[in-house]
Amino acid sequence: MTDEIREVSTRQLDDASVRTFIFTSPGGVRRCAQLIKPTAPGPYPAILYVHWYEPESMDSNRTQFYDEALEMASYGAASLLMETLWSDRDFFLKRTQAEDEDNSLQQVVELRTAMDILLDDVDIDARRFAYVGHDFGAMYGVVVGSIDPRPTHYVLMAGTPRFHEWYLYYPPLEGDARDKYIERMAQYDPIHRVATLAPAPLFFQFATDDFHVPVERAEDFFAAAQDPKRLEWYEAGHGLNEDARKDRMAWLRQQLNLT
Repeated sequence: MTDEIREVSTRQLDDASVRTFIFTSPGGVRRCAQLIKPTAPGPYPAILYVHWYEPESMDSNRTQFYDEALEMASYGAASLLMETLWSDRDFFLKRTQAEDEDNSLQQVVELRTAMDILLDDVDIDARRFAYVGHDFGAMYGVVVGSIDPRPTHYVLMAGTPRFHEWYLYYPPLEGDARDKYIERMAQYDPIHRVATLAPAPLFFQFATDDFHVPVERAEDFFAAAQDPKRLEWYEAGHGLNEDARKDRMAWLRQQLNLT
């Protein structure tokens, strides 16, 4: 675990405390994060929320799940919201495919560092630890879970099963270069790793009108997972909708034994 943590601020709300800090993971990357904890005494179940990538959206960053985390605190759960590689709105256009593998490995390191910070908190019950990820957050959650068994539950929101389905949008590759890229990244593809998350319960959430994750890809992803697993479809686009939020929170409360 990193010992390089710099406090930024602490806020006390009615049902929760919000601690904002910057952590440095192995590799020297610094990220901002927020730990949201109930005001009631612990121990608390834990949730790591990892946001989506949508540069046109104001919540394409750690704020995506802020309101949800506050509401989960009112039910007795602590949450960590973290910055990621894709918190930078321009990251997709600035990156190169030659960097994607190293960037992916560094992102897994950062996720594991965030888990360390969350689970080392004295008020956390590590036996009840959910990972919630949307889009890239879902994809990298499967990768990190395949090598780190600490999450006991997963919510995987609108994740596509193979990395090249995102990373070949830009810049385009053709012919042998494209084939070699797909082969190189295949070892990290969530569809090849999701079965290793068992016996953790999985809740997949997909949209019926998702340009990035067509129905066929979503069904392949779900089929590759082991039981116990659940799949729900929503009449929405890639960002999902309020029904998905309500279902997700209800599932988390039931799975984490919250009132």
